[in-house]
Amino acid sequence: MYDLLHPVMRASAVLGGPSLEAYLLARHRAIDARLERAIQDHAVTQVIEVAAGLSPRGWRFASRYGERVTYIEADLPAMAARKRRALERIGSLSDHHRVVELDALAGSDPSDPASLAAVAAQLDGDRGVAIITEGLVGYLPTDAMLAMWSRFAATLSGFPSSCYISDLHLGSVANPAVHAFRVALSAFVRGRVYLHFDDAADAEARLRECGFATASVRPAGQLVTLPGDPGSTLAHILEASTR
Repeated sequence: MYDLLHPVMRASAVLGGPSLEAYLLARHRAIDARLERAIQDHAVTQVIEVAAGLSPRGWRFASRYGERVTYIEADLPAMAARKRRALERIGSLSDHHRVVELDALAGSDPSDPASLAAVAAQLDGDRGVAIITEGLVGYLPTDAMLAMWSRFAATLSGFPSSCYISDLHLGSVANPAVHAFRVALSAFVRGRVYLHFDDAADAEARLRECGFATASVRPAGQLVTLPGDPGSTLAHILEASTR
């Protein structure tokens, strides 16, 4: 998909427009920066990355923080197995860095081993928790996404400090390059890619309706220094907490 879009992105860059690579790097680095802050300033020492895929974030944070942080990478069975094999090869897996099977759309029954409730039950209830998603919410219909957010809020409310950090693409940020990316991505995943909200205020209100006490959606450029490529201005990061 990246190769397919490369001519479009190159033409966009020549014309002073955004590139896909800058957008993806912006959201990834901004999520990293907010998670670092949550660990350093808000007593978060446990992380669940939902739909972690092949992101290297868990490996980087496990390498950086060691036993100070428990990092759980969660995904559907096939991807979880692939990620576990990759981390085994580089020697990263331990009690503080592990991979589990989790279905982001599973309900709240802790007896379901694929549910977030079951994964969270493995954590220390006296320590802070962060839930991370990156590149997930756009694949979900709005109702499914809001139900997932409600489960996140319910889970995090059981811990003394908490945060949910994710990327979020807003409908108000649209141009031909973004449209090309959405069309190509929809074709590759054989499904629709969703834009749920027109602006940050709408997203923040829905997060509060889902049970979060505080919520903010900000451009990635306000959270971390980014390159000058306009693609970096398209990324927005949401942060929400139940405290």
